[in-house]
Amino acid sequence: MNILVVYAHPEPQSFCSSMKDLAVSCLAERGHVVRVSDLYEMSWNPIASAEDFMERKDPGYLVYALEQRAAYASGDMAEDIAGQIGDLCWADLLIFIFPLYWCSVPAILKGWFDRVLVSGLCYGGKRFYDKGGLVGKRAVLNFTAGAKAHMFRDEQAVHGDLDFMLRPLERGTLAYTGMGVLPRFVAYNIPYVSDRERLDILANYKRYLIELELLDSMGFPSLDDYESDLYPKF
Repeated sequence: MNILVVYAHPEPQSFCSSMKDLAVSCLAERGHVVRVSDLYEMSWNPIASAEDFMERKDPGYLVYALEQRAAYASGDMAEDIAGQIGDLCWADLLIFIFPLYWCSVPAILKGWFDRVLVSGLCYGGKRFYDKGGLVGKRAVLNFTAGAKAHMFRDEQAVHGDLDFMLRPLERGTLAYTGMGVLPRFVAYNIPYVSDRERLDILANYKRYLIELELLDSMGFPSLDDYESDLYPKF
């Protein structure tokens, strides 16, 4: 299996970095081919702008998604985006490794989603969810959090339900483009646990990685259950 690890943490000695290194070594040992996009090391530009297109379909007014679609069709994407699109198309599985920032991903990773998941390739028209452009690929979130697990347990928890919190990422981004979304791995309370506990978390993470290819994707909408105007059939 071809696996792309998209990694977003500014500190090389972080626990996220240990997770990334373990993912690369463990998955390679199991015969997978692994590539890493280390966004901070690459100085990845997270800003979606007109500069992403070598030629504009409409030079007078920027509609980013429409310019993406035209540039992808003509091969006129910026070089950094084109390189990541190549890795995206190559991959069977994408693993996103990052620290939870403000209940979401770091800005640099959000910018990867904005610039790489291009209209025309990944979605467009009624090509989304199980009709999306990335059907057949899978993706998963692996991240660290400062809070403890019980703080995200359900709607009564102090931070609310983690499933609901991650819906814009898992459903509105990954599943929307057609990818099967695998159950996430979360390393909780990382700044405050002991070295021994960190080793235990990494051991659990290794077991998770070994079983990853056997996991079933989470359930998301099928467009077959909707009318042509996208009202539910039932």
